[in-house]
Amino acid sequence: MNDPLSDFQISFQQIELLVPKINKGIQFILVISGELTVETSSRFYHMEEKDLLVINRNELYQVQGSDHNRVMILTISDAFMDHHYADYRNRSFECYSKEIDLGREGMILSLRKLLANIMISYYRQDESYQIEIKSHICQMLLILIRSFKVEAGVLEKIDTGDLRLAQIIDFMEKNYDQMITLEETAKKFFLSTGYLSRYFKQKMGMGFSRYLMNIRLKHSMKDLLYTSDSISQIALNNGFPNTKSFSAFFKEVYGMTPNVYREDHHVQLEDSVQSYSKEDAANFIQSPEIVALSGIILDDPKPYPNTETRYEKLPLNLSKPVSVKLDYPCHILNIGEIIELLKEDVRSQVLDVKRDLPLRYIAVRHLFNNTAIPPEVETDEEIPTTSPYFNIDSALEFMKKHDLSLFVQSDYMDISRNEAAFFTKLSQFMKHCLQLYGESFIGEWHVMFYESYSTGAQAKELQRVYLKLYNVLKSMIPSIQVGVYMPFSFRREKTSDNHVWQLKQGESIDFIGFYANQNEVVDFTEMANSQFDLAKDYIKEKTAKLKRYLKKNNAEKPLHLVAWNTLSGNTRYTNGTFFRGALILKNVLDIANDVKTVGLWINTLVHEEAGKGKHYRMDGVELFHYLKGKRPAYFALMFLKRLHGEVVAHGNDYVMTCNERGYQLILLNCNIINPYFSVEETFLQKLNKEIHVTISGMVKGEYQIRKHVFDKNHGALYTKWWELNSKHGMDAEIIDYIINSSRPSLEIFDETIEEDWSFYSYLTSNAIHFFDIRKTYS
Repeated sequence: MNDPLSDFQISFQQIELLVPKINKGIQFILVISGELTVETSSRFYHMEEKDLLVINRNELYQVQGSDHNRVMILTISDAFMDHHYADYRNRSFECYSKEIDLGREGMILSLRKLLANIMISYYRQDESYQIEIKSHICQMLLILIRSFKVEAGVLEKIDTGDLRLAQIIDFMEKNYDQMITLEETAKKFFLSTGYLSRYFKQKMGMGFSRYLMNIRLKHSMKDLLYTSDSISQIALNNGFPNTKSFSAFFKEVYGMTPNVYREDHHVQLEDSVQSYSKEDAANFIQSPEIVALSGIILDDPKPYPNTETRYEKLPLNLSKPVSVKLDYPCHILNIGEIIELLKEDVRSQVLDVKRDLPLRYIAVRHLFNNTAIPPEVETDEEIPTTSPYFNIDSALEFMKKHDLSLFVQSDYMDISRNEAAFFTKLSQFMKHCLQLYGESFIGEWHVMFYESYSTGAQAKELQRVYLKLYNVLKSMIPSIQVGVYMPFSFRREKTSDNHVWQLKQGESIDFIGFYANQNEVVDFTEMANSQFDLAKDYIKEKTAKLKRYLKKNNAEKPLHLVAWNTLSGNTRYTNGTFFRGALILKNVLDIANDVKTVGLWINTLVHEEAGKGKHYRMDGVELFHYLKGKRPAYFALMFLKRLHGEVVAHGNDYVMTCNERGYQLILLNCNIINPYFSVEETFLQKLNKEIHVTISGMVKGEYQIRKHVFDKNHGALYTKWWELNSKHGMDAEIIDYIINSSRPSLEIFDETIEEDWSFYSYLTSNAIHFFDIRKTYS
């Protein structure tokens, strides 16, 4: 019966010296403690505690270790790799833990932990240990293949399964610095010169001499980079007959002379591993000690989450001009009725928004209701001791103090109930405001005439009432902005018949407000994912269609997106579990140059109160939750405000800017899916994306990189709420903890950028990664 682990060699050693040898298969070297120097034919690796290195097939290497080091070595056979990975012979793997690109730390942590688990299973040897070990190894190989593979070089591609060929290559590798000829080699291995020449070319795909030159060139590279030897010394030390042949072959392969290459790739000088023995000097370590040391590796936080992910390359060339210019829109914050501004918690939220987002307007409805302006009562006072505007004045004083303007939705229904009384109240109120605050403050206000489909009012009636509203306001405050809400059909690409009159009132309309809600075009009872393709780019396309429609009718006006939503589902349950941070940010980015403002609701409570107890509202994006914690929209849009400077790179899922402090980069992983699938973790994992970013053209120097990660595990309020929920409810301590811990994560790195800068970012579904790349001055 075959041993299930015969394809794998696992050892735990204290290594003083491993003599030069050609690696068979793929080898993982993990330093558990102490130090190790690994020298290959082309470079050196100085390894310390927890460092991990992969040695590729057919790679010549030797090792020297410090006293009392502890090393784990796992070797996976060529036969196993050939059987399970068809492209194995065309690939090699660049995996050295000290030189991984930013963003790959989690993968190295996972490889270490898998090795630690192999270590434990190997020595525990319970009934399932062989299956466990094979499972861990396969997970390691998935990470290696999907994330660290590169095109194999000539030496890695050769087939050393042929024992005689392997012996010949081993001889060439160990004696490359000597005079080796085809004739002498054929004689050494009892072959004719002609047969060896044909045999070698058939097996290797190149002639004997060419292959020998490749070996010598690979070894000479190490001398070129790590020693101060002259070019002529390097040529002779590595078996080349003279400097001219070395330089010519080097230039043929690398496209430059050895001298130029050395200047461009200078590294610290090194001494070769000294081997005075023909045998390894290493001791194998028994189980109790090594299993105890596995805890050092398992202490590492945050392993790479999974291997089931999409992979994309994102090259950014900052030297190429970008024509995109982003004018970020301001926000309208909808608080329902103006008296909400009398509440301290609402004021606190408004000030948070003012600090973190480009907030310009406070939107209110039903300005003249009985709560905001109490009805007149009979009194015997000759001069009233109270003002009917007391409540509104307090709200307006707060707004004026914090440089905020009013955006009033004036409903046709509110006006038509008692038109004469409405306009009397309006005139009196505007006179009061002019008296108290002056025209400069009032002139910044916007008043939007709104009529819902439910009124059934005819076009002429709507036109008449609007023009009356316009004329009353403009006669008192000429600079005030008066506009209309235009209902606009996405499919029919036009407004309703009762609102066509708006197109012919250009001189009497200062702006146009509109709605855009992806949820309107989706049937949430239909589970097919293709149904949700309708929602992709819906807000961007509706805005573009409206602009084209207005231009065609010579009715172009500033646009205000007063209400909108991303795809969310039609219940509070799916709305909470479906993380949509990237969708929110992308929707605003998509229309940044097309609208003046984007509307937001201040919080869930105010929004639902505005719905008069109806089912969950989908007509707006909220910034705060019932618990007073910040919803994903808050953080998503906060990143947009932080992004500033000249756009130097731009695409569907990224924006990069250059500013006085350095650079900023936003990466997005936008996914439009059925929100009901958001509770299926296995499904969501297939939507994760790993991006390999390479940026060329950055100013050289020292940088501090601040990486903010915003996803369902870093900033989503509902994630913490689900984790800490209990059938016994929540108290203030739990709620405070949820609010304070639900925010994007922050990581800080120092980078020296001399040429292209390369890193990886792993984004879960609808995640946002924000990089603040700050130039430092020492």
